[in-house]
Amino acid sequence: MARIELSNLRKEWGGAIAVAGIDLTIDDGAFVAVLGPSGCGKSTTLMMLAGIYQPTGGDITFDGARVNDVEARGRNVGIVFQSYALYPNMSVLDNIMFPLRFKKVERAEAERRAREIAGLVRVDMLLDRRPSQLSGGQQQRVALARALVKRPHLLLLDEPLSNLDAGLRLTMRTEIRRIQRELGVTTILVTHDQIEATTMADRVVVMNVGRVEQEGAAEDLYERPDTLFVASFIGSPPINLLEGEADGSVIRLHQASVRFAGSARGAVVLGLRPESLRVTEGGMPARISSVEPMGREVLYAAESPLGVIRFLEPGAEPSHREGDSVPLVFAPASAMLFDKSSGRRLDARIVD
Repeated sequence: MARIELSNLRKEWGGAIAVAGIDLTIDDGAFVAVLGPSGCGKSTTLMMLAGIYQPTGGDITFDGARVNDVEARGRNVGIVFQSYALYPNMSVLDNIMFPLRFKKVERAEAERRAREIAGLVRVDMLLDRRPSQLSGGQQQRVALARALVKRPHLLLLDEPLSNLDAGLRLTMRTEIRRIQRELGVTTILVTHDQIEATTMADRVVVMNVGRVEQEGAAEDLYERPDTLFVASFIGSPPINLLEGEADGSVIRLHQASVRFAGSARGAVVLGLRPESLRVTEGGMPARISSVEPMGREVLYAAESPLGVIRFLEPGAEPSHREGDSVPLVFAPASAMLFDKSSGRRLDARIVD
């Protein structure tokens, strides 16, 4: 296993910046998710860790040793790609054993290790089959076994669940987490799916346009986002972002004013999570414009003095219809205020 450090890591492609100077430390045995939209630089970062791409600048160290110039096969890194990339002409057993060929492990020992890891990922009953005879979930498990059989210092997972249906994704999230804990291998998951990131990893790193926006535990990113981007990217349904103008300790938003503790001037954005709003007598008047049953809860959109706002209510059956008038309130402690120009969260607290 290894402690990973990235210091001012950069990657450019013909003048286009893919990764713009990342500083990141991943402790030995940790499970970290790198989360972000397409094009944010997360997969490029993974490829540099694997040794497939050479950094333009900065350093990568494994347990304090600089590995920038170490070839991929010399880093002892296991990778599971989105496509799984199993060899169709080989049995499951031979697919799992394949990485050990480069380590010159004797056949008997290689087979013993392959059978051992196959049992861990629960494909030990499929060793004689070919990949074409496996389901998507089984292929994913075989790819994971192949990455783990060489006992890597670092395990890299590049969107490993994106080809699976919803039920299998749920199962494999649990299984990958179980295996990682059993082996204690340092693991980095690259994904655009916030559910994968927040349910599987100990820590989440949110990337945007080649930079790290914020890192921390899932609840910190959700409850205390540093930027507008993190606030909008984390959370489903997404946060309400309401633009306004701050003048002293008052924000004017649409047809309403909100007071806050502090002082600011200029364009700001008020963030309210849908679950922080509720229908309560004496609240601000709002008119329901859409109703979306979501199974265990109902998502509403409503026109209010703050602007169009979404809120959630528990229960499978809607208690309001389109066109209904409802009084809405929000918990001041749950509100977030951001500077619109910089996108940074302001140290300000909404007051009653």
